[in-house]
Amino acid sequence: MPQPVKRKRDRAATRAALLAAARARFALRGYDATSVRDIARDAGVDPALIFRYFGSKEQLFEQAAQAAEEYGTEPADVPEDVPTRLLHAAMRQSAGSESGHPLAALLMSSGRPDCRERLNAQLHHDYVQALEQLVDLPDRELRAELLTAWLLGITVARSLAHTPALSEACVDEISPYFEQVAAVLLGTSAR
Repeated sequence: MPQPVKRKRDRAATRAALLAAARARFALRGYDATSVRDIARDAGVDPALIFRYFGSKEQLFEQAAQAAEEYGTEPADVPEDVPTRLLHAAMRQSAGSESGHPLAALLMSSGRPDCRERLNAQLHHDYVQALEQLVDLPDRELRAELLTAWLLGITVARSLAHTPALSEACVDEISPYFEQVAAVLLGTSAR
């Protein structure tokens, strides 16, 4: 009689599944309303694996809320198309998607002072600093923050509020409006 074939465990796939499940849960319910058991159940694994791969729920949240690699841009490398790239990043979270945008996780958890501080720091690092480098006007920080607020609003409308028109619109439909506003705020409309 043949022996059953044992499957090799795939640490990277399990870790990625936990991270995706955590990101979705935290974006939907926030840190306090999300349990380790919920995340593990969504990922189809034992809750103990969260502690093995991430150390704690808090450390898992930290990684789930990181946006720079997947969603944002690094300010050190600022091309002219940063506003368009940031729009694309905000649009990756489509209505009905199972994955949660990291900024939505921070927003849903912003009742916690540490999450509010992290949201502020992440917005400043991933968005405001990159946009400030494109503005050559005295009020560049205000302009960069206004455009960041609009991007955040797009993220909230699509991933948390699920507003119908914005949730159903593709990036090509939104880009012309966004580019016009970005040009005004960045001071490039007259150039």
